[in-house]
Amino acid sequence: MTNKKSTRQYTALICLFSLMGALLLGCGASDKQTASSNTTASTTSEAATTRAYTDYKGHTVNIPTTPGRIAYFGENYGDLLVLGVQAVGTSTSMIEGKIYEKKVQNVSDLGFPIDLEKTLALQPDLIITADTDEKQYAALTKIAPTIMFDTFAPLNDRLLHLGDIVNKKKAAGDWLAQYKIKEAEMWTKLHAQGVKSGETASVFTYYPGDRLFVMARTGLSQILYEENGLKPTPLIQKALDEDKGFVQLSQEVIGQYAGDRIFILSTPSSEAQQSTEQLMKSKLWLQLPAVKQGHVYMQDIGKTESDASTREWLLEEMPKLIK
Repeated sequence: MTNKKSTRQYTALICLFSLMGALLLGCGASDKQTASSNTTASTTSEAATTRAYTDYKGHTVNIPTTPGRIAYFGENYGDLLVLGVQAVGTSTSMIEGKIYEKKVQNVSDLGFPIDLEKTLALQPDLIITADTDEKQYAALTKIAPTIMFDTFAPLNDRLLHLGDIVNKKKAAGDWLAQYKIKEAEMWTKLHAQGVKSGETASVFTYYPGDRLFVMARTGLSQILYEENGLKPTPLIQKALDEDKGFVQLSQEVIGQYAGDRIFILSTPSSEAQQSTEQLMKSKLWLQLPAVKQGHVYMQDIGKTESDASTREWLLEEMPKLIK
């Protein structure tokens, strides 16, 4: 596929070179030297607008120094928002129901999976994708410079990398510094409310098909397992060590993953909600120590993402949730 923006830029360069040629025909040797200097300056200026970047999967690509039209495909769109950046396109299904949904403005839907024709039509100058499929990556690189981005990486690493990519490194650093202060204040408040040092926590959710998952590297777990926070149980820690986002498990082994405090994430699916209700009525569930002590907390899964915007919102909500 051909990038329309690149075609226009190429045509403009042809016109520029033609004009320079006409001028040279009517000028003397001294003018040739001046034209040569201008060409060198133009080339230097153009080179400065791009730079090499190597993503976490090892692809090295020349990207705009300051991208202006970003197509973003993946989780954690809220990271862009705290940096003051809006993409021209994203998968809008990934922002529906999120706490920052109303802040996403003038962004076109790229579909899910990503629609190549819609992406091409937006003429992006940079594509950021969480998808690690190499075939799709190759197709996207024909549209614009493309970076594979780890949207499940810890917030601190993820936001600094994203800030580097979109030329907002200072904004990323400043935001993280303020966030760390607020996060420490939140945990101080929670400890004052009775959360003990060293307590463990688990995050469970049901998906359609009666599939039960415990969260590891994704979503709410990222805020719970931060410094001064709650701790993962041994089996969840194992999943974290193996770099897993989540683990699917049977209801029979939930006690092996259950922590001192349990968080249940509800989804819009009526089937998943029914599975959750059945679990919470089961004898196995009612015998869990966290359940007996009333340390079970329900939250909408769309409001527990690990993006920066949601994390900031959760700093205020967590003390209300854990009473």
